Order: sequence, then C-alpha cells, then structure tokens
Amino acid sequence: MQLVARVEKAAPPTHSAVCAAAATAVVRLLTDPRVTDPQGEWRGPVEEWESRRIRKVTRRARGVRWPEAQEPPGVTVEVDGAEVRAFVPGPVTEVPPRLARLQVAGLDLEDDEEPKPPPEPPYAAIALNPDVPMSTGKAAAQCGHAAQLLLRRADPERVAAWVGGGARVRIARDVPWAECVKHAAVAVRDAGFTEVPPGTMTAVGWIVTE
Repeated sequence: MQLVARVEKAAPPTHSAVCAAAATAVVRLLTDPRVTDPQGEWRGPVEEWESRRIRKVTRRARGVRWPEAQEPPGVTVEVDGAEVRAFVPGPVTEVPPRLARLQVAGLDLEDDEEPKPPPEPPYAAIALNPDVPMSTGKAAAQCGHAAQLLLRRADPERVAAWVGGGARVRIARDVPWAECVKHAAVAVRDAGFTEVPPGTMTAVGWIVTE
C-alpha cells in the first residue's frame, strides 16, 4: 500500500499529525464500501494484499504533485493540518506513475513540544517505540500497520465503536512506553525492509472507548 503525505515547504505538518492521518486513512480505506461490499471494486486488490505480508511505503508530495496524487484510487484524510492519502494496494512493480515519481526518502518532520490532549472517545491510541529512531515516513507506515491490526484483531465491539466514530487516531507521545505496551491490543514487529532490523517492535495500539 502506498501512502502519500502532503508536505509543503511553507507550512509542513507535524510528525505526529502525519502518523495519525496515515493510520486513519488506512482504516477508512479498508472500511470503505468499495472494499467491504462483496462486489466492491477495491475488494479483490485488498484481499490479495492482506493474504500476504502487508507492506506500506510512505511518499511525500508538494505543489502540483499533491493534486496529481489524488487521481489514483484511494482515500485522503486530514488530521491537525496533515493530509495523507492511502491508495488501493497493488504489486510493488505496478505503482502508478504519478506515485512512483514521488520521493520516499527524506520525509522527516518535527513535532510540537507538547502533545495534543486526547479527543473524546472512541479513538485508537498508537504509540511508537521511543528507543527505535525512525523517519516520519517510516513511522507513518508503522502507525498504518498498527491501525490495520487493530481493525482486524481488536475486540469487535471496540472496533465497531471506533470505526463508527470516524476511526480517529491519537499518537500517544505522553504515555510511558512500558504502560503503552501493557495497554496494547496489538503490536507491530517490522519485517526489516528499511531503517530497522527484522523483528523490531516499532509500534503498539489499543482502542479507547470510555
């Protein structure tokens, strides 16, 4: 699955906002009627992708490249000023040309000094391992993985409430990592294609309903 973040030079989004937008975009694509309907046009590609080891690649776009990136089929989400589009997955050898030209490396953004307060439940809390340095692009992909695992593996009632509430995601920067791991319903262990060794726990997630 390709993810594209809008990163304009004049007003770049924050690291956490991009991660939250990426995670929400993944879930909204996977719960789109074009996927969930048995005859949905996106169902086949998603089922084929999920039958294998899932992989996500985050790219960046600015200027005219951003509206061009809206053309391939996908879902765009805005969170706290960050815009990310998740695309219908396909083979890595068949990335649409408008996406293939977008840069993968070098997406590394800053965060606000203070994390934003939690939204009203329901929402998913995702925490990134503070002992594992990752670029914003890598972290966004890991948050997308965590959100996808929550959608597929978490308690169905919690999932239904979360998705019904818009599939909002909060990056839990202000919760100690050990506590995050204790709360976690899912954990992401990276395949090791980029930036981190195989098997590294990069992110955990859980759903808050009250």
